[in-house]
Amino acid sequence: MTNQALLMLAAGIGVPILAALNAALGRIIGSPSAAAMVLFFIAFLVAIAAVIVTGTDAISKLSAAPKHLFLGGLLIAFYLLSITYVAPSFGIGNAVFFVLIGQLISSAAIDHFGLFMAQSTPLNWTRAAGIAVMAVGVLITQRA
Repeated sequence: MTNQALLMLAAGIGVPILAALNAALGRIIGSPSAAAMVLFFIAFLVAIAAVIVTGTDAISKLSAAPKHLFLGGLLIAFYLLSITYVAPSFGIGNAVFFVLIGQLISSAAIDHFGLFMAQSTPLNWTRAAGIAVMAVGVLITQRA
């Protein structure tokens, strides 16, 4: 579990860096959409390399997967385009603050209802209080 936590910590560290880098690229080239396209192209190449290294058997199973599971691609495109457009004028910290609040809300709902084949973890008062404390903590960091 420690390795998983460290991996997710690194991913979390990367989110604001990604936002800042892509917002800057969009500003320099004059097109947040083109900056997003470049990022997705590089991500696509990295994903291809990862599939080659880990095995391509999963590719043959894609047609059997429920189609709604592919909406993740739309969501990552929405996230990347929105943060690339918004961050330069709103600030990286402010943009990521609202992303984090959204993540807290949606992750609690996904866990509580076991949506999208996730393990169900009911939202009780203790978890709700913990999420509220996290949200207040994020807010405090933005006000400081």
